Amino acid sequence: MTEATKAAAEQSAPAAGAPAAAAPRDRAQPAAGRGAALRVEGAGISFGGFQAVRGIDLDIPAGEFLCLLGPSGCGKSTLLSAMAGFVQVSKGSLTADGATVSGPGPGIGMVFQNSEVLFDWMTVHQNVTFGPRMRGLGRAEQNRVADEFLGLVGLRHCADRYPGQLSGGMRQRVQIARVLANEPSVVLMDEPFGALDAQTRQVLQQETDRIWRASGCTVVFVTHDIDEAILLADRVAVMTAGPAASIKSLYTVELPRPRDASDPAALRLRDKLRQDIAEEVRKAMQDQGLDQDTEAAAGTTAGQDAVRLDQEARSA
Repeated sequence: MTEATKAAAEQSAPAAGAPAAAAPRDRAQPAAGRGAALRVEGAGISFGGFQAVRGIDLDIPAGEFLCLLGPSGCGKSTLLSAMAGFVQVSKGSLTADGATVSGPGPGIGMVFQNSEVLFDWMTVHQNVTFGPRMRGLGRAEQNRVADEFLGLVGLRHCADRYPGQLSGGMRQRVQIARVLANEPSVVLMDEPFGALDAQTRQVLQQETDRIWRASGCTVVFVTHDIDEAILLADRVAVMTAGPAASIKSLYTVELPRPRDASDPAALRLRDKLRQDIAEEVRKAMQDQGLDQDTEAAAGTTAGQDAVRLDQEARSA
């Protein structure tokens, strides 16, 4: 584990005496009508003279599952880091439950792309009880929390194992359980299945949908995968190409859960999302002075996105 990821994990643990969240509830219905768990108004994020994102406006209701989708390098993870409090907005505002996000806190949990944030010298049980222990909960309550959330992710039988003894998919589920054990109202997920094989990824997508509906929390999920966004999200926010990326379009996914990727409505939405992203990739390539059909373009991030989207279009 790097020092940065260790610090992020420790900072995100709830402070002692923090109030517990409401009991888990079924979240099968849309979040319409609920108050905003996260509100982003005119937000911009800059690093020195580089503007990563600008003019971001998002109201994310409590209990919603929102996916951020866009070309490589468009600032999705940067925006997610601002929501987590790891970086600050340079312009505009970002609030969680009405309070300005000024740093990591107990109400917002983060699931990273890899499992480096797990403490490899601790057992699975000890990893999951880390947050409750920092909150000052007694041993019996720590054990209850670990049992509840390891059960939720299907890993009670692995409680005494160490992260190094688990598969990649199992480690990601431990990471999800550890975040949920802190009882956050908002869970941020930064391409959590990006490094996994296709079969494991599909299983964890289904598990994430089930866990989210059972937990009742708000989720903001970063992905490059259009199908993943359709399968998981209440809404999909498509970002423009960076730098100075913004929200290009916002789609409501009006499909029953669990979802079928072959549903005609899902296929129509897939085409719209693919067209939006392809348009942004082409713009990015034009800004770089590249031609989509050249071998040089295929060697760039934007070119790789364009080639992949073109291949998908031909095979559809």
